[in-house]
Amino acid sequence: MSARSRDRAEEEEEERKEGLFEEEEDEDETSSASRMKPEPPEHQTIPNIPESVDDFLRNFLFRLGLKRTLSSFESEWYDSAQKVFSGTLPTPQSGVFFLPDASTHQKILRTELETICRETELLRMEVLTAGENLTRMQRERNFHRLQHRRVTDDKNQLKKDLKHLKEHLKSYEPAMKQLEDKHQAALRQKMLLSLQKDRVSNTTEVKENQEKAPEKKSPVKIKHPKDSEFPVYSRMVKLQVDQVMSEPEKSLRSFSLQRSIKAHQLPISCIDLHPKEMMLVSVSDDCRWRMWRLETGEKVAEMMLTGEGHSDWLSGCSFHPDGTKLATTSGDMTVRLWDFSLGCCVLTFFGHSQPAWSCSFHSSGHFLASCSSDRTTKLWDLNSQRCRLTLRRHDASVNSVHFLSSSNFLLTASADKTVALWDARLAVCTAVFTGHRHPCSHATSNMATNVVASCDSGGVVNFWDFRNPAKPLATVDVGPMGANQVAFSQSGRALAVASGDGLVRLVEVESCKVTSLDGHRDGVQSVKFDHKGATVMSAGSDGRINIWS
Repeated sequence: MSARSRDRAEEEEEERKEGLFEEEEDEDETSSASRMKPEPPEHQTIPNIPESVDDFLRNFLFRLGLKRTLSSFESEWYDSAQKVFSGTLPTPQSGVFFLPDASTHQKILRTELETICRETELLRMEVLTAGENLTRMQRERNFHRLQHRRVTDDKNQLKKDLKHLKEHLKSYEPAMKQLEDKHQAALRQKMLLSLQKDRVSNTTEVKENQEKAPEKKSPVKIKHPKDSEFPVYSRMVKLQVDQVMSEPEKSLRSFSLQRSIKAHQLPISCIDLHPKEMMLVSVSDDCRWRMWRLETGEKVAEMMLTGEGHSDWLSGCSFHPDGTKLATTSGDMTVRLWDFSLGCCVLTFFGHSQPAWSCSFHSSGHFLASCSSDRTTKLWDLNSQRCRLTLRRHDASVNSVHFLSSSNFLLTASADKTVALWDARLAVCTAVFTGHRHPCSHATSNMATNVVASCDSGGVVNFWDFRNPAKPLATVDVGPMGANQVAFSQSGRALAVASGDGLVRLVEVESCKVTSLDGHRDGVQSVKFDHKGATVMSAGSDGRINIWS
């Protein structure tokens, strides 16, 4: 083959390859175009118009010089955009609407930015305030922690000191007990010597008066011109005791309610019996006292006298030994003396700093003892009209005071759970009865025996021998309610107890047998035996006086 023919064949081959390549490229372009071109939807919607389209239309109209068309386009566009965003132009249901241009969108963003800035400023101020509060609270917390640590250290130190003091005090207990025993023994011995000396001097004085003619007496030295002197008692008291002991007494189970008197509208605090007649005095929370005549056989009691003068409730009363006067105590912190013949208060004693609870006359009638919540017992002289003694020993309120019959000894019962025996002449405490577990309400004694009875708010009654106060002779529980007052019969064989549960309980002293009398509607506050031990009188918070015989 010639060279010319070969060149011709090569050109044809190249043309054929180029044709095939172009056909392949056309096919690829056709297939890619067919793949890239989407099928138009049946209902094509434009969700929004980009902001660049607006700029394109403006630039296009500006280049062509269509100024009126451009002005019309801009006015219509801004009006529609403002209506859409102000809510006056309803949005089509298809969702097609026109977005604002860059200026309007910038205003919206500026408004949102200002709102966010204001909220950010408010949050910043709140954060600053919270930070300041947190700092202040942390400082207070640190201060209180320091105070707590200081108080804890002081508390621990006090505990250590208290423990050390208790150990130190415990080492002194044997010596204190020994000294207390010696003190009590010396007081008892001194009391017995004083009694023997009084009896001997009284007997000698009586004999001298009988043998010799009356002579001029030597002057007696006294501190106050009108002060009274305590009398000296002889063995005549023993004869009276023996006489009373020989009197028969009825059985406690035979008592029954005979009469009931509505004496006061308010609760009755205390009652007391006339030393010679069947007359009874009652004191009440209504600030009055009333005297009743209780004759045998009468169904209705007669009110004889009444008295008013205290500014607060009355708590206690006591007849004068001659029966012509009455002493009362009250919550107004005063003690008053009433004269029946004059029908009024003749003397008022001021001295207690808290309510006075009880009073008791000395057998001579010249002295009156009273006790109070101020933890003291005062002895008043009726002749000099002043306080002769103030007895202090109890650690709590003194709830009752009682003069032993025909003696210079005084019994006091206190809320500190103790009963004390005092020598009024020497102004010393001669014995302390310890054994109650609850505050003591009342204590009394009997002229026929050496027995002392005391009761407490737990309903326990203890019997004591005042010559041996270390241990009670017997204990009777009349609870669960408290025992408010106790009273011996004249023979000392029976004891009446006023209970807070509305019952009057009668206790046989020898056997400690208990009999209950039911007749009050509320707690019983006071009880008394008559002169023969055949009648029991009780008064309570229901304002009634019941007579049992």
